[in-house]
Amino acid sequence: MPDLLRGRTVLVVEDEYYLADDLRRGLEAAGAVVLGPAASLADGLRLIGDGRSPDLAVLDVNLRDVTVYELAEALMARGIPFVFATGYDAARIPERFEAVPKLLKPFEMGALTAALEALAARG
Repeated sequence: MPDLLRGRTVLVVEDEYYLADDLRRGLEAAGAVVLGPAASLADGLRLIGDGRSPDLAVLDVNLRDVTVYELAEALMARGIPFVFATGYDAARIPERFEAVPKLLKPFEMGALTAALEALAARG
């Protein structure tokens, strides 16, 4: 699935600075336009509330002891596909997000781009 991220806007929500920067650089290298990274739920909500509409998103589940589920629900309501990047066991993520792809940290950048490309290919 080459170049499926090229030119697509990907929202990155990750509170760990170095990981957020790695995600940004890796996604840009794959041709994506990165929105963020946002380090908090409020920042993520603000980014999509500013009239910006990402094509895809990467969401860390736990942002300084605040879950990202409110943002995930907002993205679902807008039909924006996303992946969870998490250190949590998938069983700890609410059932309503069962169909959302989950990448267990630490993961390879190739796994993330493959997951996002698969989402992009669907829609």
